[in-house]
Amino acid sequence: MERPLLTIKNLSAWYNSKKMVLSDFSLELAEHEVVGLIGLNGAGKTTFLKVLSGMLTSFYSNGIWLYDRHVNLREQDFKFCRYTVFAEDNSFQYFTFREYLSYVFSAYRKELPDVSELLRGFHFENYTDVLLKDLSTGNHKKVFLITAFALKPTLLLLDEPVNGLDFQSTEYLYQQIAGYKKYGTVLFSSHILESITLTSDRIFILEDGKIRQTFECGQIDAANIREALRYENDL
Repeated sequence: MERPLLTIKNLSAWYNSKKMVLSDFSLELAEHEVVGLIGLNGAGKTTFLKVLSGMLTSFYSNGIWLYDRHVNLREQDFKFCRYTVFAEDNSFQYFTFREYLSYVFSAYRKELPDVSELLRGFHFENYTDVLLKDLSTGNHKKVFLITAFALKPTLLLLDEPVNGLDFQSTEYLYQQIAGYKKYGTVLFSSHILESITLTSDRIFILEDGKIRQTFECGQIDAANIREALRYENDL
């Protein structure tokens, strides 16, 4: 594994202080790797991504480091390092794709790139000037995916990225995730086993707000992961 990009020690997070969603949650992400999160509903996948995205502030940890520097997840330097595609996102409904793309690149202080290849790959060429509120579920998701892969943040967070996509766009998404390591690190959650096994260098299985098992390289096999999830369900 390359040097650590992000290190999190003993994170606990909650919506109601009487019930922890994540507890004693620790992980380390390396530079230039793809890490998949999988678990049953309620395991804490989306909650963890919300914490990393600054969307959930009710959490505590013993320390969070970007490289070897202690960081606050809501500080500007960390925000510039990451971008999140959420499973559902109803923001910017009166923006078109091109307006949203311009807004994001301005916010991240980056020059607008040529996104024509991403538009073709996701079959989105005909929708660039349509308001987000008027897009189908799949095309709505593509707005944020295309923006993410064009932006190329150091840490790309994807929450159930396959949801709503057609077959061709799903295949193209897998290619983009697998090839992202030249730019940075991907951490993504999915309930679709194929998306996890086809793209990940490591897989974390979450159960009750903790990482219960880790699969790496040659251990990554659909049957092994399915068995681990079945075991959790039987507990």
